[in-house]
Amino acid sequence: MVCVVIIVPVEKQLFIKLIQPKMHRRPMDTDIKLHMAPPLGLLTIVNLVRKEHRVQLENENIQQIHYDDAPDIVGISVTVDTLPRAIEIARRFREKGSIVVAGGIHVTTAFDTIPANAFDVLCIGSSEGTWPEIIKDFLDNNLKPVYRCPKLQEGNLIVSPAYDFLKKGEYLYCHVVHTSRGCPFRCDFCYNSAKAHQYLNRNIQDVLADIRAVHSRHIMFIDDNFAGNPIWTKQFLKEIMPLRLKWRAAVSINAAFDDELLDLMKNSGCQSLFIGFESINPDSVSGVHKVQNHTQEYEKAIRAIHERGIMINASFVFGLDGDTPEVFKSTLDWIVKNKIETVTSHILTPYPGTALYDRMKSEGRILTDDLTLYNTAHVVYQPRGMTRQELYQGYHWIYKEIYSLKNIWRRRPESKGIRAAYFTFNLLYRKYGKFTDMLCHLISYEKIGAIAERIAKSV
Repeated sequence: MVCVVIIVPVEKQLFIKLIQPKMHRRPMDTDIKLHMAPPLGLLTIVNLVRKEHRVQLENENIQQIHYDDAPDIVGISVTVDTLPRAIEIARRFREKGSIVVAGGIHVTTAFDTIPANAFDVLCIGSSEGTWPEIIKDFLDNNLKPVYRCPKLQEGNLIVSPAYDFLKKGEYLYCHVVHTSRGCPFRCDFCYNSAKAHQYLNRNIQDVLADIRAVHSRHIMFIDDNFAGNPIWTKQFLKEIMPLRLKWRAAVSINAAFDDELLDLMKNSGCQSLFIGFESINPDSVSGVHKVQNHTQEYEKAIRAIHERGIMINASFVFGLDGDTPEVFKSTLDWIVKNKIETVTSHILTPYPGTALYDRMKSEGRILTDDLTLYNTAHVVYQPRGMTRQELYQGYHWIYKEIYSLKNIWRRRPESKGIRAAYFTFNLLYRKYGKFTDMLCHLISYEKIGAIAERIAKSV
């Protein structure tokens, strides 16, 4: 009897390493910032490729990169300030024979700033429309230097992150979920003003599946604009109502003028909203085409949010063309007067690929091409209404004043129900962040995050 063995060719299993280069901290940041949340973009790629291939993820913000292995493909997520580091990482792996693929927001919006031959492959646009093709072409020995993903047409094409791939204890918040991509607005200083601009809501059932996957009632929605499509958002909030979540998100200020939306936010468990006020100067706001912001309506918006027991994390950008040195004192007084619970401040930064960068470049105002400085903590352009030193010093001064014990007390919320959360954040994260960071290193970032939530009586 003759036994015939038929050998069926098996597709090669690749070893794929995904890397998040270390970000550059701002002067006021501790390691807590580096451990805040996992890289959802890379976790999405994990879900795209892990069924057929071996995948490893290394986040340089929380661990060292291992160069002693031999990946077939190395994928690096690139933001503007991490590009130089990404190039160095790529060099070391390319010397070992690995193929290096670079993607992420900076590659997508400003690929023409990438030095020639820095990477083997550039991935422009969403990973859903590029990585499957990259893998196929690699196996066929037919790799192209550039892969472009057309704009996704439907939200159900967005792939969920691989939450089960996370290592417990590495991040302060593992329970991060995105409901959309992009923003409907096109402010000049934002990446959403770039040519790759798109706004797309996900399938609601897919988002609900992600919420279940993170195994927590405390959810951080990390959309650029959670309420960019109010009709979708209202439906979504109705869906999560029975889940009794405690959640926070970023929205544009126009959301505050929709009473139905605000009521749904309150009733579905909203604790805090991040809002880009950017400036209390109307000339500064209009100068960057932030059309959704009307400074004369700011206080009305704040009252509407506070009346519902929701805290505000206000974002301000200093150094806009309408700003003078007086902007720091006037903004501080306004913040204290309106009892803004938390504040995130930035130095205006013209990211390559944005409308702001193109304008400032044409005006000869870009002062440095050192991209490591493009992290909203350095003055990389020539301000119009003040000197570079005045801008830099004012940026540090207002942060120090906002989180002084005096002004933390003066800004305390009228609603006693949110004071515990308010003081927890202002003291343990901002004022005494170094102490909290030490505890995180001793215990774990995940456990300290959970303790903070309990202190804030948000469970």
